[in-house]
Amino acid sequence: MVEVRDSGPGVAPEELSSLFVKYHRTAAAQQEGTGLGLFIVKTLVEAQGGRVAVESRRGQGTCFRVLLPAIPS
Repeated sequence: MVEVRDSGPGVAPEELSSLFVKYHRTAAAQQEGTGLGLFIVKTLVEAQGGRVAVESRRGQGTCFRVLLPAIPS
């Protein structure tokens, strides 16, 4: 598991379900971009049998977790 956490403004609850949609940008996004980053992350992680989870609270930041399956030794 890899966890990335920030202390930024957070994501509104109604935006969480669409964070990983191709070309989607949140209403509060202030930076330039194409809206592809999280879509690409999710696509690559799921191609490896993993999953991506996100938790966010307005005013308290956001936490992304990437969970990848263990490779048997």
